[in-house]
Amino acid sequence: MTVATALTDSSTTTTSTSERPYVVFGYGSLIFKPPPHVIAETPGYLNGYVRRFAQMSHDHRGTPENPGRVVTLIHKEDWDHFSSSDPFPDDNVVWGIAYTIDPAYESEVRDYLDYREKDGYTLEEVDIYGLVHGHEQVIIPKAYCYVGRPDNPSFIGSEPIDRLAERIWHSVGPSGPNKEYLYRLAEAVRRLAPESHDSHLFELETRCREMDEKAAASSGSVEQYGVVHD
Repeated sequence: MTVATALTDSSTTTTSTSERPYVVFGYGSLIFKPPPHVIAETPGYLNGYVRRFAQMSHDHRGTPENPGRVVTLIHKEDWDHFSSSDPFPDDNVVWGIAYTIDPAYESEVRDYLDYREKDGYTLEEVDIYGLVHGHEQVIIPKAYCYVGRPDNPSFIGSEPIDRLAERIWHSVGPSGPNKEYLYRLAEAVRRLAPESHDSHLFELETRCREMDEKAAASSGSVEQYGVVHD
């Protein structure tokens, strides 16, 4: 289903609680765990933003005592103020998926997402871009997006990437291991489009998988030689 068809169908099938279709842009867990009652999915990207593991997760991929790290969007110019040492200073595009929600369930999905994104996220409007016949253009204007603003209490800001990878690798929360979130997101972003890329995301994935390999090798050595007791 094309974007145009999805928007037309949404406005004529049933009565919505708003004048325009309810479209939500997912850039984190929403990519691999979509909201309910989706009638169209459209890959696209945002310009002038970066996706960074700069949000503490106390309720999904960590605990209040040991929060994990999940992604948030931040304007590129704002991020430059937080991190003059970002190893990927040229990133300014964030790929994700725009979900058009069945108008009959708009209110239900809004409540669901407000609860799911309750740990420091704020609802904003963003323009979603795509390549149409080789040319960049806005394919969905003013979609909704949950953003962890820098002034929210769960925003952790920039961390050295080696320390950040360690935190993600070790953290576990009610929704599972933090590294599982990282791996699933990286895999999902790769599948979006031939052009989809995220240097920060893929570098963290590489570092965490290296830690997996070291842990497996260490475990294998113990199993092979056993543990010697006095």
